Amino acid sequence: MPDHQFVLTLSCPDRPGIVSAVSTFLAHNGQNILDAQQFDDIETGKFFMRVVFTAADLAVELTALQTGFTAIADRFAMDWQMRDRASRRRVMLLVSKSDHCLVDILYRWRTGELEMIPTAVVSNHPRETYGNLDFGEIPFHYMPVTKETRREQEEAVWKLVQDTKTDLVVLARYMQILSDEMSAKLSGRCINIHHSFLPGFKGARPYHQAHERGVKLIGATAHYVTRDLDEGPIIDQDVERISHRDTPEDLSRKGRDIERRVLARAMRHHLEDRVILNGRKTVVFMD
Repeated sequence: MPDHQFVLTLSCPDRPGIVSAVSTFLAHNGQNILDAQQFDDIETGKFFMRVVFTAADLAVELTALQTGFTAIADRFAMDWQMRDRASRRRVMLLVSKSDHCLVDILYRWRTGELEMIPTAVVSNHPRETYGNLDFGEIPFHYMPVTKETRREQEEAVWKLVQDTKTDLVVLARYMQILSDEMSAKLSGRCINIHHSFLPGFKGARPYHQAHERGVKLIGATAHYVTRDLDEGPIIDQDVERISHRDTPEDLSRKGRDIERRVLARAMRHHLEDRVILNGRKTVVFMD
């Protein structure tokens, strides 16, 4: 990836001239557009755009581009960001006993599929829970939690987020409910994988509940965490067809597979600046 390849994402009230203003600004600053996607939400009257660009004639510093673009952003009341694509986001992984998502994320990171910098693995279970799983140089933090110690534990997690300059927190089957306060602090930068195609079966043993109801599809949902449990903006979902021959164990096995790939896709979309919040929903510009 060229050193001066940047990505701009924006949302704003829809009105004529937005695309023209963005493309003209980039052209006047010696930039060449490599990819551009846009969406006009007719229902909300909002406009969304993602543009990848690189230096064509001259290399302009990112800070200079950001400063120059501010006037356009103000004119159109944009919520926007402009990043260097070579800059990797810092990601913290929160886990409980189930490690299938954690193992998958670490594999995809090591193979370069997920371009990120892992800052820590945090668990409410001790290190031996994960046997011979290789964390390499990623720090592991055992932070047990009970109903009585939840506030103190979350304060410790939040301090770790700040100390490690973490950009994104991923609940990789972290079976603890975040408080409203913690959810607010991590708004827009905390992804959860839910073991159902939402809306779905609530409570424990969801695949057993699904089996008892004779469902023909099971699925998983990756969404941003909000104070409303399992109702945050959805980033990615997937399903798999099943039959009457499948046992609860079969459903659990197939469910783990869906959870892995859905969470990985959601993380990649976020890390590549493909997700823009749209109220209770998201706009996801696919590759």
